[in-house]
Amino acid sequence: MTHFRIAFIKAGWHQEIVNNALVGFRQELADQAVDHKLKTFDVPGAFEMPLLAKRLAETGSYDAIVCAALVVDGGIYRHDFVAQAVVDGLMSVQLSTNVPVFSVSLTPHNFQPVEVIETFYTDHFIKKGKEAARAALAIHQLSID
Repeated sequence: MTHFRIAFIKAGWHQEIVNNALVGFRQELADQAVDHKLKTFDVPGAFEMPLLAKRLAETGSYDAIVCAALVVDGGIYRHDFVAQAVVDGLMSVQLSTNVPVFSVSLTPHNFQPVEVIETFYTDHFIKKGKEAARAALAIHQLSID
């Protein structure tokens, strides 16, 4: 496989959990011995990810863009429209730029900042990061004739 260039965007809210998506992503690339260049970017929250993803895609410098966020239910239902806007925005980016964009953005309805729940989502983000790496590699290796 040719050198794989990836941008990884992480939202700052709950970064102690979200950063684990990058951990899992890197682990999977290492496990598969992928020749890659990975550059990370931090944004304040999930809502800012689509714009940065579009700017990065338009540079032509990346073969894939991965975005990670935890959008929690804060009791005012804002999470529903934020999560939908983020997913729609990321889909729009990949369709308009032809650069694959992958989401490791989770929207739990039961998130509470207690150890057992934080541990569950920390582990889950590692798993989802690995899954995103496998998906990104699968798309990167496709040959369209």
